[in-house]
Order: sequence, then structure tokens, then C-alpha cells
Amino acid sequence: MSKKQKKTLIRIITAAVVFAAGIAMGFVFPESEDVTSPLIYVRTGALLAAYLIAGFDVLLKAVHNIMHGQVFDENFLMMIASIGAVVIGEYSEGAAVMIFYQTGELFQSVAVGKSRKSISDMMDINPEFANVERNGETIEVEPDEVSVGETVVIKPGERVPLDGEVIFGASGLNTAALTGESAPRGVTVGDEVISGCVNTDGLLKIRVTKPYSDSTVAKILELVENSSESKAKTENFITRFARVYTPIVVIAAVLLAVLPSVIIGLSKGDWQWGTWVYRALTFLVVSCPCALVISVPLSYFGGIGGASRHGIMIKGANYLEQLNKAKTFVFDKTGTLTTGSFAVTEKHAEGISDNELLSYCAAAEQISNHPIARSIVAAAKLAGDIPKAENARETAGCGVEAVVDGREIAVGNARLMAKAGARVDETEKAGTVVYCAVDGEYCGYVLVADEIKENSKAALSGLKALGAEKTVMLTGDRSVTADAVANSIGLDEVRSQLLPDGKVTALEEIYAAKPAKSTLVYVGDGMNDAPSLARADVGIAMGGLGSDAAIEAADIVLMNDDIANLPLAVRTARKTHRIVMQNIVFALGVKVAVLALAAFGIGNMWLAVFADVGVSVIAILNAMRCMRISQKNLT
Repeated sequence: MSKKQKKTLIRIITAAVVFAAGIAMGFVFPESEDVTSPLIYVRTGALLAAYLIAGFDVLLKAVHNIMHGQVFDENFLMMIASIGAVVIGEYSEGAAVMIFYQTGELFQSVAVGKSRKSISDMMDINPEFANVERNGETIEVEPDEVSVGETVVIKPGERVPLDGEVIFGASGLNTAALTGESAPRGVTVGDEVISGCVNTDGLLKIRVTKPYSDSTVAKILELVENSSESKAKTENFITRFARVYTPIVVIAAVLLAVLPSVIIGLSKGDWQWGTWVYRALTFLVVSCPCALVISVPLSYFGGIGGASRHGIMIKGANYLEQLNKAKTFVFDKTGTLTTGSFAVTEKHAEGISDNELLSYCAAAEQISNHPIARSIVAAAKLAGDIPKAENARETAGCGVEAVVDGREIAVGNARLMAKAGARVDETEKAGTVVYCAVDGEYCGYVLVADEIKENSKAALSGLKALGAEKTVMLTGDRSVTADAVANSIGLDEVRSQLLPDGKVTALEEIYAAKPAKSTLVYVGDGMNDAPSLARADVGIAMGGLGSDAAIEAADIVLMNDDIANLPLAVRTARKTHRIVMQNIVFALGVKVAVLALAAFGIGNMWLAVFADVGVSVIAILNAMRCMRISQKNLT
């Protein structure tokens, strides 16, 4: 509990004690109810003191807002209702209104604080300093003063200040603040590390690869700071509703105080001002829209905060609301449903040995940065030395040609084989087939495959259980590879051999066919999928741990790259929407009922206090359920 909340609690307790003393006087000294008794001044003074202790800040806010043209808010309603009760001699009820109102406000503050904590924990990832090596010394500087290429020293217990590559040491990195994962991630020389993680044990030295402004931590902090700015349609509706609703109920209260008294007074001579003013004041207390104005934003805020604890970063309540209506899910393949880590799974040599085939392929592929090329080179290094290649040249979309040990080597697809004059029967297998020709003679192929992510099938099953009507994969891969992945994990449809612009065209076609009033979600790894992520109703990026474009392009980011968090995100959105609807129906239902009772004189101000503060507290407690989410149970 914050200092401000503790002060409010002390004020509430003090006011309640003074209030209780005033009420007790009516029982202990019945004569204090007598207007001729001096004790009535003591009793009245105690009740007024309780009223002022509890409500002086409400009165100040109301006056301040009135002076600045913001008349119709909850502070104005509380001020008018409580002062009116005091004026007509209902001191105890005027004090009770303020005490219970402040109690409701305290509940709101605590609830918002708990929701905010999940998100504010993310703000703690911001590194305060960086130990950089300069001129043979290690000096402490601000992270934004470190240049790309400099070496940063990270001691055990310190936070990684910038993105970089490990050049010395081995350790474990605690990524819990970023991904929600409790187990440290081991790193050693050559591994990439991202800012915001905590070094758990060994000394590390990293070479900085990005300036602070482009680092992972800077992008995440920007995301977190902006997460509450995009309101859901329901929030905007409630805001507009309150602006119209509040003036209407104030006018209705004035009419309720005046018209019946005038009508009865003119017809019977009994004006009954006190009775109808009391009913109007009760009407005002009931009409305060606190439960709606507080609980709806708090529900979305709680949902965003609860999701962030699991490494699901949602950029705004509007995306959470859109995700609730998702029926169509479209996926990229590589890095999303598959690991994106290629490996040599098969070697088929003709006329030479398997090891010779692999070494020729690796020698030529050393000049390429393509993931498939790197996987072939990595496999060849495990088998032995790689011969030196000369005059290497790469043909985009085809492969690589080079001279190895005086022989012309061509490594690539069937088009490159045709160019090299080598006749080849194309092989249809699940994976990428890399053919090899030596001096114009075909000598075999290497099969490189991308592994399916462990949780992909479970994630698809989870989405189907949540009512997903269509799941589609869009990929540039060959149809045989794409079909194998789709059949393995249970996708409804697959579209293969697509160029980046072809993905957007396919997405448009799928979008046009989606169920009415539903939304389409695109899930990709962020870099090549940026156009599709932007076109979808909700773009979800895999790649919080490495993809530069993920955070900018997507509406939601799965920070730990775990596709299993996708159903969790959808179920969080569904739970949040369900709680929002519960609060709206409950709050409006109770208020309409009590407003009717108050208008006919059946309900008193104590019932009005429940209809305002009681309903607000119940709605707030219900909204706090949005924070409690888990993989196992979201009901």
C-alpha cells in the first residue's frame, strides 16, 4: 500500500471512529436527540467533523472542477448529495455518504495499484548504467552513451544494459521480467543477449550491436508506456455515457425535488419540501456512475497487467477487445509454427561419399548468410574441415557457385543445376532440397529441414477449443514442406510458395471470407511479416527475443516466442470481456432498481450508499479477477 493510500485509510478510520462516537451518543444519551439539549451540539459537531475529515478533499476537487468548467462528475454528485443531507438535518447520512465513498475510492486505488504493478514490473527492466571498457579501464556510463562496437562488462546480479553478442564468459540470464519464464537461459561466447535480462552468476563481456534507442529494452518500455493509451470501444462508450448520463440525473434530481412539492403544495397546501429534497439527494447518490467509470477500464487494465506477467505484451485495451472476437487465425510458418532453426536431416550422394558431398556444399555456402547455408556449414564443421572456396558467387533465388580444389561446384536449386548443365530429377521431400553439381555433373543433394515447435500442435488445439473457426498457414516454402507441417499440427488450410506481397493478397482473400463481426488475427515473427501484421485486425508477433520488427509491427507481442501463449492471450481477452459485461449489467441493474425505489420514497440514503459504493466495490473486486490468469484455469 502506497503512502497516499495509507493516509486515506487513516482518514477513513478516523472519520469512522468520530462518526461511531456521534451515533453512539444517540443511544447512550437519548437526550442528545432533543433540539433543546446542549448535547445535540456535541453530537452534531462529531458527525460534521466525521463528514469533513472524510470528505474535505472531495469538496475541494468538486469546487476546483466547477471553476474549470468540469461540473458533472462524481465529486460534484457527492458534494451536492452530502451537503444537501446536512442542510436538511440528516447529518449522519451526510457523513456516511462521504465515509463510504472514500472507502470505495480506496478500494479502487488499491485495485489499480495491483493491476499497475504487473505492468510496472516491466519498467524495472530499464538499466541504470553500463560498465564500458575504454582506454584499458572500465568506467560506468549511461546506457545511451555507449556506442555500437564497444565492450560492456556485466557482473553477476547486474542487468544487461544493451543488446549485444557475448565475447567473453558464460552465465545464465534471468529473462523473467521480459518473458515470464522463471528458468535462466544459458549463454556463452557467440550468443546474442538482449537488454533487460539479469546476469545470474558468471562475468560476461558483450560487444554492443545496437544503440540504446534501438535496443529491446527501449522498445519494450515504449510499448508499456503506451499500453493504456488505446481505449477499447466499450471504455469509450462508458466515458461518453457518463458525460451524458450525469447531467441528465442531476436535472432529474432537481425536478424530483421541486415538481412533486409544487404539485402537492398547490393542490393540498402541504409542500413537503424536506421529503422530496431527501428523495432527490438519495437519487443523486444512487446515480453516481462510479461502478461503470471505474470497473470497465480497470478490467481491461487488469487483463493487460495479468497478461504481461506471462510475457504477453498487449499494446492497448482495444486490441484486447478485438482479440475477444477472433475467429480466424492466420500464421506464418518459419519462426512461428516452426523453430526457424534449420538442420541437415538427410544426405544423398551419387558418385562421391556423403562427407565429400557435404564438404563441397559447405565450401560454396560459406559466403552466404542464409539460414539454410549456415546449417549446411555447421553440419560440415562437425564432420571435419571445410575446404577453401575461390571465386564464389551467389545467384539470388538459385544458389552459390564456386571453385573448390580446382573443380567447379554449383550448390542450389534445380534452376542452378540447369544453368550448370547438370541433369537432375527433382526430389519432393518435406524440407529444402539443396542440389550439388561438380564440373557440370550432378552428385547428390542435401536435405535441410525446419523443426516444428514443440507447442504448435497444442496451440492449434487450444484455439479450436476456444471456438476458432479457421486456421490458415501462409508460407513461401514449397507445397510439399508446407503440407507436411500443416498436416502434422492440424491446420485447416495452407497456402504455399508465396512471396511477401502474395501473403498480403492471400490475407485479403481470407479477410473477405471471415465470419461477420468477427476479427482476423495474424501471427508472424515480425520481420518479413510486417505488412500482414499491419493488415490484420490484430497482429501478434513471435519474437520478443530477437526480431527487430516484432515490437513495432505487432499489436501484441509474445515475448518468450512460445506459441502456447497464443490461446492464453485469447482466453485472457475472453475472460476480460466477460467480466466487463458482468460489471455493466450488474451496475446498471442495481442502479435502475434503486433509482426507482428512491424516486417513490421506498429506498433511503443508506440503500443509496450501497447502490453507489457497494456496487462499485463489488465491481472493482470482480474486475481484479482479470489479473489472475494461468495456463491451467482462466474461469
